[in-house]
Amino acid sequence: MNTNRLTTKWPRLSETQIRRLQAEKLRRYLQTVVAPFSPHYRELFKQERVEVTTIRTLDDLRRLPFTSKTDLLNSTEHLQKAREFILQPDAQQLAHRPATILRAALLGRETVKRGFEREFRPIFMTCTTGRSTESVAFLYTQHDLANLAIGGSRIYEICEARPDFRLLNTFPYAPHLAFWLGHYGGMEFGNLVVSSGGGKVFGTDGQLRLMRQLLPHVLMGMPTFLYHVLRQAVDEGLRCPNLQRIVLGGEKAAPGLKQKLANLARQLGASAINVVATYGFTEAKMAWTECPCAPSESSGYHLYPDHGIMEVIDSKTGEPVPEGHPGELVYTPLDARGSVVLRYRTGDYIDGGLTYEPCPHCQRTVPRLVGEISRSSEIKTMRLDKIKGTLVDFNVLEHVLDDSTHLDLWQLELCKRNNDPLELDELVLHVHKTDSLDDSKFTQELNRSFVSKTEVQPNRIVFHDREEMATLLGIGTQLKEQKVADHRPKTNGAVPHQNGKVNGS
Repeated sequence: MNTNRLTTKWPRLSETQIRRLQAEKLRRYLQTVVAPFSPHYRELFKQERVEVTTIRTLDDLRRLPFTSKTDLLNSTEHLQKAREFILQPDAQQLAHRPATILRAALLGRETVKRGFEREFRPIFMTCTTGRSTESVAFLYTQHDLANLAIGGSRIYEICEARPDFRLLNTFPYAPHLAFWLGHYGGMEFGNLVVSSGGGKVFGTDGQLRLMRQLLPHVLMGMPTFLYHVLRQAVDEGLRCPNLQRIVLGGEKAAPGLKQKLANLARQLGASAINVVATYGFTEAKMAWTECPCAPSESSGYHLYPDHGIMEVIDSKTGEPVPEGHPGELVYTPLDARGSVVLRYRTGDYIDGGLTYEPCPHCQRTVPRLVGEISRSSEIKTMRLDKIKGTLVDFNVLEHVLDDSTHLDLWQLELCKRNNDPLELDELVLHVHKTDSLDDSKFTQELNRSFVSKTEVQPNRIVFHDREEMATLLGIGTQLKEQKVADHRPKTNGAVPHQNGKVNGS
């Protein structure tokens, strides 16, 4: 087992010490890895007249240009743009470095050659989901896979897992960060990890069968899918008394949804349950986690300052904001190989900013992201001018829906009245309730919540049974559940008819 755990040094350092060590790693990384071996940044630094030897502190990081998703997309001029971000060391370059000559003399040329191959030869790939743009591949070397395992094991560590815990990884089996982080992290931490591959591979019944056989201490997966599985487990009278942690990834998890998951776990016999969320993205090759606390609270996402630098910037000016202020998240790795992006603008917004204050729950002093994160990779804000001329924030709507105690599964559908592209926009809410509350009363309560938080309300609420909702959401068939579906036709094509009973508003 690799001993490079987060507990070795970083969690107890001061902000000054962390920033100094990060600056040292950044200098070495830019000068010895990125500038000489990245085709994209070698050319970009030349165009922008950036001399990496002048990058000496973290404040100097702002001299580097930003990178965004559009920089990775193919164009007519660059048919394989993402390839330019892959580190491509020249064999002769490597051979003539003083450190290489010394290592070859001590260890032999073949040993040094194998070391370079492990460090720089791509052998693995994950991809972005491609919801808002085309999917982009990110390549890993053996060096990156070792870091992936370390990052995954830190999630287990911060979540207070023990080596004797048994874990059921229900993330979809795909070239998707969450699945492989759970897989490699568990191997690194030394746990028994059973990866089910999610709904596409085993289905809901398969997940329940594994839960009966494994009696897991930890469940990992997409929030909506795990909710669906646990709800089914409760209906079937399944017992899972060992369950202590539910680790969520791949999509946001509102406090209300975390509370519902905790309640379901208790109905399965779990006596001490914590539900924690993670935040990550393909371009970082990493994800970060909350530490255990009450479902109504959040510790913030604990970062790994030895592996990367997270900035929070003003999205309009591009300037860093003070500690604790909201802004856009920007990430720079400190030890990545394969595909490398610097100062990557995620387009994700954190409303509580970055803090170096000790975590109130675990006392670690690593930097943390606190507050709600809005993911721009999904449909989040859209002007529905023909409804009420109101700017609708779908992050707020998600909280209204997930926090509703009477609501089980839901989907927000955007469509046009009469499926006519020139007609008014409509907001349709598809739901399955958790209890027998009267439909009319349920509709009234939900509409009141909508209006108080967003000043709009659905044009219609359509009630479904659980199987219909699972189909609408794509549970077990889609990589990410379709909680917001934009069915507004671009032409006069018809929108598929939705079954279910309707309460209008």
